Amino acid sequence: MKAIADISIIPLGVGLSLSSYVAACEKIFMEHGLEPTLHANGTNLEGEWDDIMGALKMCHERLHEMGVPRIATNLRLGTRVDREASMDAKLKAVEEKLEP
Repeated sequence: MKAIADISIIPLGVGLSLSSYVAACEKIFMEHGLEPTLHANGTNLEGEWDDIMGALKMCHERLHEMGVPRIATNLRLGTRVDREASMDAKLKAVEEKLEP
């Protein structure tokens, strides 16, 4: 089943700079063929449900290997069966409505 996800992975107990942990997870998402779209507070992904969940699990494992003692993850996940959904299509639908 295809899904679109918005994921925010928050390493706890490692200080204020989190970019190295974000980069580690972005690499994992790319390795899973998910084509992540990074934004200021997380990452958008689209792909198969199992691929997204597997990549998310690997992110947790990798960050713990990097010394992160605790991780909090916020996940918003959407699926639909009435038609093929994509992040691009969702954005285009809104952009078309903004045109004069």
